[in-house]
Formats: sequence, C-alpha cells, structure tokens
Amino acid sequence: MPGIVHVVDDDASFRTAIQRLLEVAGYRVITYPSAQQLLNQRPDENARGCILLDVRLPGVSGPELQRRLTERGSILPIIFLTGYQDITTTVKAMKAGADNFLIKPVSADELLRAIGTAIARHDSERALNSELEALRARLSTLTPRQRQVFELVVRGKTNKHAARELGCTERTIKAHRQEIMKKMKVRTLPELVTIAERLDVSGPRNVPPRDD
Repeated sequence: MPGIVHVVDDDASFRTAIQRLLEVAGYRVITYPSAQQLLNQRPDENARGCILLDVRLPGVSGPELQRRLTERGSILPIIFLTGYQDITTTVKAMKAGADNFLIKPVSADELLRAIGTAIARHDSERALNSELEALRARLSTLTPRQRQVFELVVRGKTNKHAARELGCTERTIKAHRQEIMKKMKVRTLPELVTIAERLDVSGPRNVPPRDD
C-alpha cells in the first residue's frame, strides 16, 4: 500500500480534486476541512503517510497545526501547499520541520514526487522509532545495579574503577558486564556505547544500595 495522505484544506472543490488524483495514484486519502478536525481525529502515526496542508485555514492555521503536532511528538511529514507565496512563512515552516512547501498550481508529477519523498521519510522515522523502542525495552530489563555498571562502563570506566566507585569487587563488575551485554544483545563495548548514545544515557546517577 502506497500510504495515507491526510489532506487539510478548507476548499471543498480542491479537496475533491486532490482526492481523485491521489486515489488514482494508489493512495488512500482522508480529507479535513479544518486543522482542528485533524487534531480531533488524531491520524495514526504508525500508518505510513503524510499530511498535505494548506497554510491559510479558518481557525487554526497551517503553521499553528504544524506547531501543535510537533508538540504532540508527531512524526507525520508535512507538505505545505498554498496559493500565496510568502517567503517568511516558507522559511519558518521549513525550519520547523516541514518536508516541502509547494505553491499552487502544482503539477501532478511534482505533487506526487513530493508525497513519495515524504512518505519514504516517514518510513525511515518509523523504523528508527521502532529500533529505539526496542533498545529502551532492553535497557528497562537491567537491575538498578546493572544500570549503574552500564552507565560507568559506557563512560569509559575500567572494571577496577567501577568496582571502587560502587564498592564491590572487580569480579562482581565483570559478572554484571556479562549480564548487561547479554540483556542488551551486544558483543562489544563499542556497540554498547553506541546504544547509550542513541538512548542519550548519561551517568552515573546516585548509587543504589548494594544488591551484589
């Protein structure tokens, strides 16, 4: 399935024309006469797609909708489509993360290329989020002490230094490291460091009571 295109425009005839064009191209299309309606319906972030958004809308404007979706953590790419060329608005929208900014009238080929690119980016974002969720799930399986060892190790502490800081033996640290590598599903220290960077793990936090 090519994906879902969420069309937000207050012009009914435009929505109908765009829907026909995109459905012929194989897309599923959901239309909204206002930005508020899209906010109320909450598009499925897990379904591959993008948002085709007018700038000037009654009530909540296109840029305002973009801001609110960003605050909600939305990763659906946004393509702005407007009949009014406004450099300031264009620059602000692109800096805020818009995928593209098209000026009406736009050719079918240009529009379809922009949508294809946006949906491909959405695929990448969803894949990345899925990977991060899997890594967070692995991290959550560490015990409080293992988490402390993990944080010390990825900061470059040796077994000796980690043992001294946590008040235990080097042998205990080695045992923890082996279990951490197993739970995090990695074989090397560089892999563990990479995971820590991706999860933005910093440490150590306050050392918990000994459970060695």
